[in-house]
Amino acid sequence: MKIVKEDTVKVIKGKYSDRGKIGKVLKVFPKENKVIVEGVNIAKRHSKPTQKNPQGGIIEKEAPIHVSKVLYYSNKFNTTTRIGYKFLEDGTKVRYCKNPACQGEIIN
Repeated sequence: MKIVKEDTVKVIKGKYSDRGKIGKVLKVFPKENKVIVEGVNIAKRHSKPTQKNPQGGIIEKEAPIHVSKVLYYSNKFNTTTRIGYKFLEDGTKVRYCKNPACQGEIIN
C-alpha cells in the first residue's frame, strides 16, 4: 500500500458530501486496504455512559474508507498524484510523485 500515516490525501470517489475533501491520514489498515482520513466518512455511534464519558450519547467519529478512493495530495504543487517507488544511487528506496506537474518530487 502506497499511502502511509500522516500523508495528505484527497477523496476522489465516495459519498457526494465527502468527494473532493482533503485530509490527513490518521490510521492505515494494510490487510483490509483501508485508511481513516481526518474529517471524512463520519459515522455516528451511540455510546452508553462510562467514566470517561458520563453523559453518554451520540459520538461522531471517522470510519475507514477504501484506499482506492483516495489519491495522494501534494501541498507544494496543490495537485493530486499517484505514488511510485524508485531506488536512488545510494540504494535507498523512496516514494515519488508520478504526476508530471510535481516533477518527480520525492516524498519523505
